[in-house]
Amino acid sequence: MRAAAGAFETVSKVGDPTAGRTGAVIERVVGPLRTTVVLLEEGSVRVCLVASPFSTDEETISERIRERIAERAGMAAENVLVFSSHDHCVPLLVRSAHSTWSQITEKRDQGDLLPLGRRFLDDAVRTAGRLASELREVTVHYGLGREDRITYNRKGRRADGSTYFMREEDRRLVGKDFRGDIDTDAPVVCLKDSGGGIVLLLVQFTGHPVTAYHPEQSVAFGEWPQVAAEVLAQRFCGSVGEPPVAFLQGCCGDVNSKEMFCGGVARSMQFGRYLGRSYVQAAKRLVRSQRHDMGFAMRTVQVPLGQLASQRALERDLEEIRDFVRRASAGDPHTLTCVGLNFPRALSPRYRAALVEMISPWYRWALRQRRTGKAEKAARSLAMEMAVLRLGDVGVVGIPGEPFQGIGRQIKRGSPTALTIPCGYMNRSFGYITDGPNTGDREYMSSFYRYTRFLPPYRKPAGDALAKEAVRTLKQLSKG
Repeated sequence: MRAAAGAFETVSKVGDPTAGRTGAVIERVVGPLRTTVVLLEEGSVRVCLVASPFSTDEETISERIRERIAERAGMAAENVLVFSSHDHCVPLLVRSAHSTWSQITEKRDQGDLLPLGRRFLDDAVRTAGRLASELREVTVHYGLGREDRITYNRKGRRADGSTYFMREEDRRLVGKDFRGDIDTDAPVVCLKDSGGGIVLLLVQFTGHPVTAYHPEQSVAFGEWPQVAAEVLAQRFCGSVGEPPVAFLQGCCGDVNSKEMFCGGVARSMQFGRYLGRSYVQAAKRLVRSQRHDMGFAMRTVQVPLGQLASQRALERDLEEIRDFVRRASAGDPHTLTCVGLNFPRALSPRYRAALVEMISPWYRWALRQRRTGKAEKAARSLAMEMAVLRLGDVGVVGIPGEPFQGIGRQIKRGSPTALTIPCGYMNRSFGYITDGPNTGDREYMSSFYRYTRFLPPYRKPAGDALAKEAVRTLKQLSKG
């Protein structure tokens, strides 16, 4: 296997637009946002990874990146894998940006690239273009650290069996520094050239980067994933400078970093240093892979969908939604729950109203299906394209959405590779993807289908189908 990697930085400015629901713009720029581009080659097959803090899993920018890099690097567009760290502290790259989940049955235009987006795209293509001439033979080395201080399981469960989205004010009520069920793996993969020089450090962790995030007080900041990558890069700085570090986000649909809406930049930096030091410790104990070749495959998986709720239940929910939006829009501070969704006081009533209003179109669509007799003809599965990559004894799986950590755990448990790294936020976003046990609940993540345009709810085993196919493909790629 041959490899090359490079990085570039994108600097935003105060006033850049964000994805906030109330027109918030960037109020403070903490520093540049760093994107890493990796080119891998095995025989005639090339694979390119783009790892960025930007929302590059939105179809409006992802397709542009993949097509332009493929053309420049002389490779198939499906072999360009675009990963987002899912950093929420980033400005928009595309005006009217939208994700795959927002256009399942309603195709929209691709939106206009903003000046920042044009600069980002040009830099990504330019970086990928020069890597072909820098490809060199590499060996694969890997290590596994642990980090349990910065994340928590954000799916809360009440005594009556109902579920809720546990934000920081809720977390503090559950127990002292509540953590819950989390994935603490902090893997490091190192590609070295024949002289022992580091070509790439590839890392992953599982957790929404939301410590510095507040949707109504936006900053531009790489959050703790970028800080952790910088700590690791600085540790291995050599005569040619710091090695490129690519951060991949794990299956964190039900996992947050602590102190959402209130931690701020300082705490996010501290969390990044925690994680970075865990990476450094793992990198001190690297194991040399027994093989150093690459295997790659794209797989399309049919994820099962279920039935729509009854007409009566839909009508009842829609009435509750209308009442909530009316009261929240008028500034009612007591608007904290609606149709299974819950909201913190840290969000203004106006913002809560916007979040609930977003599901109204789905309810109107679902009611039309019921009233016109089309509900039984609704889709019974959703096709998702997943990437499976083997680098020596290391497996990497990319999923187009926000998979729950149970999906990642199934992949790791069944994988034949010595180290397996399951990731979300690749190429496209179908929104949250539940594993079997988490399917059917009403909190934000488990019922995200209500934000789509338009999907029925998932049906068990739901995202477990992705895990099963990922394991099967890893076994195929590991033969020989």
